[in-house]
Amino acid sequence: MVIVVGNPANTNCLTACKSAPSIPKENFSCLTRLDHNRAKAQIALKLGVTSDDVKNVIIWGNHSSTQYPDVSHAKVKLHGKEVGVYDALKDDSWLKGEFITTVQQRGAAVIKARKLSSAMSAAKAICDHVRDIWFGTPEGEFVSMGIISDGNPYGVPDDLLYSFPVTIKNKTWKVVEGLTINDFSREKMDLTAKELAEEKETAFEFLSSA
Repeated sequence: MVIVVGNPANTNCLTACKSAPSIPKENFSCLTRLDHNRAKAQIALKLGVTSDDVKNVIIWGNHSSTQYPDVSHAKVKLHGKEVGVYDALKDDSWLKGEFITTVQQRGAAVIKARKLSSAMSAAKAICDHVRDIWFGTPEGEFVSMGIISDGNPYGVPDDLLYSFPVTIKNKTWKVVEGLTINDFSREKMDLTAKELAEEKETAFEFLSSA
């Protein structure tokens, strides 16, 4: 397994994948778990629960400010019952506005406040990422991971390293299928895919001229 953390993580991971054709491309992944954990934390904070009470948030796309933190399919445990995050919060404007930008820009906000990057939370996210590859995801839960987009069911162009919701079993990931994508999500998912395609083009131009 090859896990890429250094930014631009998605495009660096794709470049590594292309540079090592003897390693199966499914063995490459990049870290979007830090964003995933941040999204869970924001929801938990808003509802006064712990992050462990929130599951199935999704980070779509690039580990950048175009990423799309999506809670359309997320659940939260409230008063012993599992409910949808949209139903629990009843604040669509926050979920479609401030929540998204907070998660997108959290890394920059930490650097601005500390004058250093978020080393410990990144380390925790790497541990989470590796643990789930090794031991699998719990039944009924999925996590976010940057993986090769080939053959995905969500209309993301092939040959990009894009973050999807995945389940993991026997050290093999599988993109979660059958999730409904509304127009709001579609637009956000396409925007981050466009950025990744542009990054890929720039990186490969540089590599071919090196």
